[in-house]
Amino acid sequence: MNRVYWENVKAEGYDAFRGRSSRLELTLIPSLGSKVVSLKDVISGREWLSRTAIPLGNKGYASSFAESDGSGWDEMFPTVDACRLEQSPWTGIDLPDHGEVWSLPWQCELRDDRLHCVVNGRRMPYRLEKTYSFTNDGRLRIDYIAHNLAPDPLPFLWAAHPLFQAKAGMEIIVPARLERIAVSYSHNRRLGDKGTLLPWPQPLPDIRLNIVEAESAGTAEKFYFDGGLPEGKVSLYDPVSKEKLTMTFPKEQVPYLAVWANYGGYLNQYHVALEPATGFLDDASTAWSEGEIAVIAGHGRYEWFLELELEHR
Repeated sequence: MNRVYWENVKAEGYDAFRGRSSRLELTLIPSLGSKVVSLKDVISGREWLSRTAIPLGNKGYASSFAESDGSGWDEMFPTVDACRLEQSPWTGIDLPDHGEVWSLPWQCELRDDRLHCVVNGRRMPYRLEKTYSFTNDGRLRIDYIAHNLAPDPLPFLWAAHPLFQAKAGMEIIVPARLERIAVSYSHNRRLGDKGTLLPWPQPLPDIRLNIVEAESAGTAEKFYFDGGLPEGKVSLYDPVSKEKLTMTFPKEQVPYLAVWANYGGYLNQYHVALEPATGFLDDASTAWSEGEIAVIAGHGRYEWFLELELEHR
């Protein structure tokens, strides 16, 4: 039987919520963009989320993500890269780095065995909701609803941004029919410029992107899988401990998948992020122009979910 409980706790001085099932435990801080600061395997005790030595926090709304604590799991919405929208009626609106909601406080409350969180946009008229719950077998489920509060269609690029602890030799596992990536960012242009198309998992003879590199590698890449997803699924596997983390999501509503692999090349940090997304290549304005972004009808809503499972092979 899966036992679930939630409690109010303190996390490094912040008011937080902690939820626990028979398989995993998470800690979330509403005032820090509803950031998840801990994701633990209840059985093995493993902490999956990365944590830097920088104190938790950020520099406030629309600040640089690089000046935040660089750890945990944030929500990217309604863009990832800072951009200026060029499409009517949103022409000239500047969207900040990594979106708006990661640097805004959220309103969170417990509703029975669920944690409900909500935030309103600043520069665009939307409301974003998410609800954390646990399935019968102890998996974590997050249900999302994005509301358009305006009469005109509203585009958005949402991406999950969980910075997982990296260990050399871990394996990134994606559906078998994914064979090509598009580069979004590559430190020192190791993989080329933004938009460069390369084969997966071995884009160059001496590089295998499906295997986590050592922290000393000094590399950092963000790439998207090119083409339609055959399945909304991605995993991170540790061959030493035989532990596996799997994220599943509906590919019809979340049709893109990205990986952020930072092996010491960016801010000397070491982590890997698996990032299901509703838009392509991080820039909401460009993605809208290319027809590669989710759009909410006037006064409409857009719904999706994300489930996370921990396994021991």
